[in-house]
Amino acid sequence: MPLLFGIQQILDGIVWLSFGTPPLHTLTTYAYALFAFVFWPIFTPLAILALETHQWRKGILKALSFVGLGVGVFFLYFILFGTVTAQIVNHCVAYATPHPYGFGILAFYLVATCGSFFVSSRRILNIFGIILLISFAIAGWFYFEAFTSVWCFFAAILSGIIYWHFQSRPGR
Repeated sequence: MPLLFGIQQILDGIVWLSFGTPPLHTLTTYAYALFAFVFWPIFTPLAILALETHQWRKGILKALSFVGLGVGVFFLYFILFGTVTAQIVNHCVAYATPHPYGFGILAFYLVATCGSFFVSSRRILNIFGIILLISFAIAGWFYFEAFTSVWCFFAAILSGIIYWHFQSRPGR
């Protein structure tokens, strides 16, 4: 996850630097949107499912994987058949995506991504989920216009918790 978030943050940086270079700016804006809106809701529950050993938790994570797939396909449709734009708002990159049902689909996105961490039997992943949800609230409250970029930035930094956990395990 930290590596993938790092790639996403590089894309966000290129979006920032490529204003005035339309082909590169458009390409990286769409690549970032695919990462943020399509990849994470699909990947997150699957990644946690791959780590899980408890059968009943696996069952819930499989259901969350279907939720994530639905969210990812929903966003993919609107990204492919709409226009994704990025602009600078309050010194942050604000992404605009052409999808309806803002808060409803956001709830399903949260269930697939943050909710998956709460289902895990690993305490560190539960803690990560709590902190991730808090960062969601902070990004939404203080950076509403640039929410996507700011929350993904927070998540990228927080993913260091996951890296630390797996690097500090004996017999890794």
